[in-house]
Amino acid sequence: MRGADALVRALRDGGCDVIFALSGNQIMPIFDACIDAGIRLVHTRHEAAAVYMAESYAQLTGRTGVALVTAGGGLGNAVGALIAARASDTPVLLLSGDSPVDRDGCGAFQEMDQTGMSAGQTKQSRRVLRSDDLSRAVADAMQLAHSGRPGPVHLALPADVLVNETAAVVSVGNGAAQDVPMPDLSRLSAAARPLVLLGPSLTETRAPGLRHALQDRLQAPVIAMESPRGLNDPALGRLKQVAQQADHVVCIGKCVDFTLSFGAVEAWPAAAFWDLVLGDQADLESAQTNLKSRLGGAVLGDAHSVAQRLVQAATPQPNREGWIKTVSDLTAERAPRGSAPGILPIDICNAVQAVLRTASQPVLICDGGEFGQWAQSGTQAARRVINGVSGMIGGGVGYAMGAKAADPEATVIAMMGDGTVGFHLAEFETAVRENLPFIAVVGNDQRWNAEHLIQMRSFGPDRLIGCDLGAARYDLAVVGLGGFGVHVTERNQLAAALHAAVNSGLPACVNVQMQGMAAPVFET
Repeated sequence: MRGADALVRALRDGGCDVIFALSGNQIMPIFDACIDAGIRLVHTRHEAAAVYMAESYAQLTGRTGVALVTAGGGLGNAVGALIAARASDTPVLLLSGDSPVDRDGCGAFQEMDQTGMSAGQTKQSRRVLRSDDLSRAVADAMQLAHSGRPGPVHLALPADVLVNETAAVVSVGNGAAQDVPMPDLSRLSAAARPLVLLGPSLTETRAPGLRHALQDRLQAPVIAMESPRGLNDPALGRLKQVAQQADHVVCIGKCVDFTLSFGAVEAWPAAAFWDLVLGDQADLESAQTNLKSRLGGAVLGDAHSVAQRLVQAATPQPNREGWIKTVSDLTAERAPRGSAPGILPIDICNAVQAVLRTASQPVLICDGGEFGQWAQSGTQAARRVINGVSGMIGGGVGYAMGAKAADPEATVIAMMGDGTVGFHLAEFETAVRENLPFIAVVGNDQRWNAEHLIQMRSFGPDRLIGCDLGAARYDLAVVGLGGFGVHVTERNQLAAALHAAVNSGLPACVNVQMQGMAAPVFET
């Protein structure tokens, strides 16, 4: 068999049933091999969109999300999107075509240092030099993507390696059983107001039921964090106030970084000790730098496995129902909506929430700057994908399509700003062609609002530049691409527009002219 056949068979054995791809010269043997292997190809319009789709698919299925791109500009376009997958701790496997090994150093078409380009945003970047090594490389990459701190892995695939014959096929297994370390939480028993923080790989979407089970076992409030706004995440209410009261902090898969104000005593009690379970040695070292003598204990291990072990075997803790309720009440609070004429972001959130309450198997996508924060704060669903700790915007359309590929029966609603929708608007054509319907709700304030607000605060209203957007009819553009579109200019049109979009059965755009407002925030 060809190397491409061995590669695809290894992907299938590893649980891959769909690849998000954009075609190109070197990777056409892989396209061909997918036919016999029964793997679906979702053929996109931009390589970054393929990575976003793979990221969302991985978060919703628990499997490895696979993106396939060609060499040169194909890989170049894809690498930027890896930033989001790396920050969200998502197991993505990026496969890229490459120039042939037997022409190395000769100036072959699109010859370049691919691994050097991607290494900074992956757990590992490897160029596979022999056909016999392909299936093993895939097996190792998929295992690595899920181990420790999950994240993306990149394999560069030279054109000749894909077409050369091989008999070497390695099945992707579960790997050797790993010892799961048990952190020493002896200080936890003496704490009156402990706080347990989970990282993005342990949200309710990606680890259903784990947060509540851990909270019951440890008798401590457990909060999952996945937003770049961290302690100021409007979806977590007065979390900053909670932090100021905590006397012991346990981080499981949650880095002590800018989202936690680096653990600084200005945001956290100076007497509070911290215990950490992190999957990456560099993250532990960073925490040591930030916390110094306040770091109580540190465990290097798989956060999900450790959390599950704690649920099963943690030492019984004193009853802290009062503290748990206090934290629940504080984090459930939402900032006041404010007032302004026209349609406000919260009005859109309320209308979308009404649809989510009655939708079949809803999935909520939130992407964008200020409007993305309104969406995260004002809407809820059992399954959610957001534009994560990286703070990157633009992946929302791809996230929605990846979610629909992961669960074809789901009602997928993607809330995004008018800046966000412009990144990958052409992917609505992909969604139509690939039968991946979803509803994009565009909060359209005709500007890059986050940056507009920065300019207003920092430089004044007479120094505004470069943040305006036009009165684009994104809904009509989506209709032109084969989908459904509706334009909303009055609050009383929202409910009917959303129901029409859902009932259309098509990839849809509800383009809402709204007032630009700063994301909700609590003053402490």
